[in-house]
Amino acid sequence: MASKSFYAIISGVGSGTGQSPIYACISAQLELSRSAAIRFAKAYPVVLLARKPESYNSIVDEIREAGGQAFGLTADATDEAAVNAAFETIKKVLPGSKLAAAVYNVNGGFARKPFLELKREELDASLDAAPKGFFTFAQKALPLLLESVPESPHPPSLIITGATASIKGSALFGSFAAGKFALRALGQSLAREFGPKGVHVSHAIIDGGIDTPWGKDFVANNGVEDGKISPDALVKIAETYWHLHTQHRSAFTQEVDIRPYVERF
Repeated sequence: MASKSFYAIISGVGSGTGQSPIYACISAQLELSRSAAIRFAKAYPVVLLARKPESYNSIVDEIREAGGQAFGLTADATDEAAVNAAFETIKKVLPGSKLAAAVYNVNGGFARKPFLELKREELDASLDAAPKGFFTFAQKALPLLLESVPESPHPPSLIITGATASIKGSALFGSFAAGKFALRALGQSLAREFGPKGVHVSHAIIDGGIDTPWGKDFVANNGVEDGKISPDALVKIAETYWHLHTQHRSAFTQEVDIRPYVERF
């Protein structure tokens, strides 16, 4: 039964806006938001943040039909004012409730280009979606998570979704890797600052393409079976996120990496 005294926030719901098969495959990690929302809704009311209502409406309906409690709010993660307004709305929607878990699963700013063809705007887009958007989200979420430390059924958690580019700056991925590296670095800093205060900050590296309808044309790992992260596996990844949230404070995991068995790393 979901606890009504605590709630969870999932930021970054939807399928992304990229047009290329490679972008579609990478931005498909945003489908993790759906799986994570459904998993966390088994324990808490869930608030979903996305740029467009059509990105969260079906998930909210699915959770409610299953007997859970869910709310969707429209907020672009790169818009500081919109994020601040969303957190103010949450206070009205869930009065008296405390934040147990916050998941930052926002993607954006993807570009696959030779460095000399990149534009400054493409670097800015990566930085806006990754470290800058997370900066705003974390500044709003962390005070609420700190308030929950004495009473939360599990250590209050801030979980960040990363990508291959979080740890590997591959050729042609300069601007995207810059944002992901910075996001990971900020997460590490927050883990070291807030872990001793009882808040579990963790970073999950999703190292591989996700098999979605809009990414069918992208062939990963020579097309071998299970060479992409399957839709069924997203449920398992959501369980990993839940496991991170429920870890005892004497055994926090700061970073976990998840990939298909044949993915090179």
